[in-house]
Amino acid sequence: MNEKASTIYPPILLVEDNPVDVDLTLRAFAKRKLVNKVIVARDGEEALAWIPRWLAGETKPAVILLDLKMPRVDGLTVLETLKSHIELQQIPIVILTTSKEDRDISKAYQLGANSYIIKPVDFEKFMDVAQQIQLYWCALNEFPG
Repeated sequence: MNEKASTIYPPILLVEDNPVDVDLTLRAFAKRKLVNKVIVARDGEEALAWIPRWLAGETKPAVILLDLKMPRVDGLTVLETLKSHIELQQIPIVILTTSKEDRDISKAYQLGANSYIIKPVDFEKFMDVAQQIQLYWCALNEFPG
């Protein structure tokens, strides 16, 4: 993707440690012909490594899809760290996780999550989720200038 296209269609950052879920997400977006490039961070530490790059001017993602239950650095810590940077607070962060625990949902919203989605296990339902994410966060949602 050239630099102009990456400005028009900023990437999506998928933060997910489960290789099966990464594959499922990438296949769902590919089937829906997502124009945004999907960057994968395999854990919270890899996700946090993007912060200095974004602060240095690299294109920020259109949306971050963030799992909660990860090794090294968990999703709630990633969320809190990202939202603590004034320059990054406007990046939408969608929690995409298997956790249905009320405390995780409450904590995610307290820390600034924009949405909380429980991962469906069925591929067709996951395709619907991918379509909704793409439609809302990458097509309909307006970003500040």
